[in-house]
Amino acid sequence: MTVIEINKNNFQEEVAESEIPVIMDFFADWCGPCQMIKPIFESISKNYEGKLKFVKVDTEENPELANKFGIQGIPCLVIAKNGEEVDRIIGALPEPNLKEKINEILENIN
Repeated sequence: MTVIEINKNNFQEEVAESEIPVIMDFFADWCGPCQMIKPIFESISKNYEGKLKFVKVDTEENPELANKFGIQGIPCLVIAKNGEEVDRIIGALPEPNLKEKINEILENIN
């Protein structure tokens, strides 16, 4: 599954109206930990095909979305269902830890 770039123009369609939960990676290009998590985020997206949609939100280009979700530090992964936040993961985690946390969250919301 490819990771989709989200902005205010496609947020409604890609996140709020998504049939499945969405994990949003709030990032900035200048953020070192964001760059560390980027390949992990893209790699694990393949494991959740049909269960979880993976999207990225550049906080520099989309401050209104960062404000909507109260993003105060990045990287911040926000899991949303029907456009509403259900949980979040703050900071860069190693791949096994990130998968474990995502699995826990998905169990609780499904």
